Amino acid sequence: MKILFLHQNFPGQFLYLAPEMARRGHDVLALTDSNNSRQSTVKTARYKHDGMKIDPAQTRLGRNYTTMSDRGVTVARVCQKMREQGYYPDVIFGHSGWGETLYLKEIWPKAKLIVYAEFYYMGSGADVGFDTEFTPYGLDQQLIAVGRAAHLGQALIHADAGLSPTAWQASTYPASVRGMLKVIHDGVNSEVMIPNPQATVQLPNGQVVRAGDEVLTFVNRNLEPYRGYHIFMRALPEIMAARPNAQVVIVGGDEVSYGSAPKGAKGWKELILSEVRDKLDMSRVHFMGKVAYPVFVNIMQVSRAHAYLTYPFVLSWSMLESMAAGCLVVGSKTSPVEEVLTHGKTGLLVDFFDVKGWSETLIEALANPEKYQPIREAARQFAVENYDLKTVCLPRLVEFVESFGPPKT
Repeated sequence: MKILFLHQNFPGQFLYLAPEMARRGHDVLALTDSNNSRQSTVKTARYKHDGMKIDPAQTRLGRNYTTMSDRGVTVARVCQKMREQGYYPDVIFGHSGWGETLYLKEIWPKAKLIVYAEFYYMGSGADVGFDTEFTPYGLDQQLIAVGRAAHLGQALIHADAGLSPTAWQASTYPASVRGMLKVIHDGVNSEVMIPNPQATVQLPNGQVVRAGDEVLTFVNRNLEPYRGYHIFMRALPEIMAARPNAQVVIVGGDEVSYGSAPKGAKGWKELILSEVRDKLDMSRVHFMGKVAYPVFVNIMQVSRAHAYLTYPFVLSWSMLESMAAGCLVVGSKTSPVEEVLTHGKTGLLVDFFDVKGWSETLIEALANPEKYQPIREAARQFAVENYDLKTVCLPRLVEFVESFGPPKT
């Protein structure tokens, strides 16, 4: 069958699924933004979206919908030309986050439309209002959050089905549409993310750390409050004082993935670091920036203790990947983490805001690696049994997508 994948940053969540569908003999095409430089083995078409000038004072709560629906119009016009040239997909699978799927039923009404339903913004009960240190919380913030979800609801209502990677993320959608959602994770390549006692990582200062060394890790796409960077850094002085041989390896950029940029500062990295810099031995704190995937794998393999924090929000791929690599994960006691990590069995949980608790738990984890070896092994087993790419998630994803195609004869 003909399958069209849509993602402004393709391959995105379709990294493994799209090539697998092509391998299985389907006619696969991806449509992505012309500014996207990521490469894929899948045949890819591009659309050019310049966006529209938006007056914040005029649009207010409609700003997000205006932005997303404008992209949806751009995509619809490109798809209209594709239809005029004779292209008719059987199945369309697109991420709903940027409005790309909003009007595709108008172009191809007979095609089955699946949306990747990653997260539904809410006025309370998730990320908004969770951490008020940097963002005020009141009625205005609640209404803004609800307004941000308008295009997500429309996208799902107009689709034939939706897919969410975790049960908690699916639960953020209104009960009236939750029955449209299937929960299947993108999958973790546990043949790559494996424990490796020979792993090494060269740090920016030239020092090399190895599996078995006292290494504390923290990894995120960008260093920001949504992923608990501020809590982790505030816990570091006590950790480093108690563990004078520990090396701290921090991965992440200095941009903003989620939430807002700090006021009056270049980025969250330096703003939070400035709070604690004088209390740290900076020769043992290693900021790696954004790293290539093989380097990330090695970092997980040398980690003695790995801290992962998140607001009640989208679960990072790195969380499950670290478990597959056999890390001892110390995670925040927030809903996305609690879905995949059980305290004392597959990892350790600490209240997100408990800086003292983070220090004490990570000190203990660094001091007694043998004690926590069974937990590391159980974490990997859990990840492989429930989230392995090739044996669990990819087969389920393939079956899900193929179920929308023409009946087999």
